Amino acid sequence: MKQEIRVIPVKITRDVMPGDRLYDLILHSTISQKIKLNDGDIVVIAQKIVSKAESQIVPLNSLVPSDFALRLAKASGKDPRVTELILRQSKSIIRVSNGVIITETKHGFVCANAGIDQSNIMDSDQNALLLPDDPDASAKQIMKMLRKKTNREIAVIITDSFGRPFRNGQTNVAIGIAGLNPVKSYIGEKDMYGKTLKVTEIAIVDELASAAELVMGKSICVPIAIVRGYDYKKSENSSINELIRAKEKDLFR
Repeated sequence: MKQEIRVIPVKITRDVMPGDRLYDLILHSTISQKIKLNDGDIVVIAQKIVSKAESQIVPLNSLVPSDFALRLAKASGKDPRVTELILRQSKSIIRVSNGVIITETKHGFVCANAGIDQSNIMDSDQNALLLPDDPDASAKQIMKMLRKKTNREIAVIITDSFGRPFRNGQTNVAIGIAGLNPVKSYIGEKDMYGKTLKVTEIAIVDELASAAELVMGKSICVPIAIVRGYDYKKSENSSINELIRAKEKDLFR
């Protein structure tokens, strides 16, 4: 029998501010919307509100662009202060093309502009929003407090929208996780014809992140979703690093 999975939107009616306790906001919002958290629920949270709560907003006038940042700004058509911030948040530059700078972030993610965003923040012309310093740690702290407050076995996924090689459009992916195994492996199992599977591994946290995105939205004040009914493998020591492909195995770098 197939699993039935529900994706429940959770609306937050005010802007998240530095210092906000997200677990309190989540609980307040679920209570006001008459949503009761259950054992096995996966709380999916947009990166932007995590970064806001963790004071990851940088005033651009606090930055002095280096010579390299100035050259990169000219090549990409970006604000030199933004390119300076991108460089500070990156391990390496993968490609610069069509006004986009693809980098490997200090976390190990390969994405546009080191994940730096200027949408849906106050004074966006003068501020930029960074990714959380440690998304796994952020997810674990939120999970810990939600479990404590509700006495329910809850997992957490923090997400962001990434582009993909060879595909148009962005999709939500996991950038921080807690409480669940990020990968479901079929290696060693038999397919329906009896053939042993050798390489099939499914990035379930990315698939859950994408499913949650269908009910989430910046313009409708829904930065959180609850995925209910998915039978995931629990893990107290999981990390998003399990999904980051080593450079020597990456065919596109």
